Amino acid sequence: MPGIRSLTEIVISVHNMEESLKFYRDLLGLNVMSPPDFRGAVFLQVGSSGTGIPQQIVLVPLPEGTPDFSSERSQRTLHHIGFEIAHEDFDAESARLKAAGLDVRFGEHPFLAVKGMYLDDPDGNEVELIATKSS
Repeated sequence: MPGIRSLTEIVISVHNMEESLKFYRDLLGLNVMSPPDFRGAVFLQVGSSGTGIPQQIVLVPLPEGTPDFSSERSQRTLHHIGFEIAHEDFDAESARLKAAGLDVRFGEHPFLAVKGMYLDDPDGNEVELIATKSS
């Protein structure tokens, strides 16, 4: 059986593409990789696995009128997604996101030496920004 080398994409259904792009592209700084004339989904590059296959978040628009996702997290299929940031950027990023009006929450991993901040995207999906703890 071949071994999995890395995670290459996460696909997220979104109610409002422009609001989602403001969050993932403009606020978090992910780069759009799909061509401007590409219809439908928007592919955003997260990083690179070093294999030539970029890590991606793919935003897929839901049909107009699709009901909002449940505000109860236990009723959702996606618990949260996490992005790694540099340890030295953690505090400044937290301050920047709070200044942008986001509700930033904090937590620590139960068994890894990392800390995280949590915020919600426009659809209420929880997004974690995670960094190593100081050594």
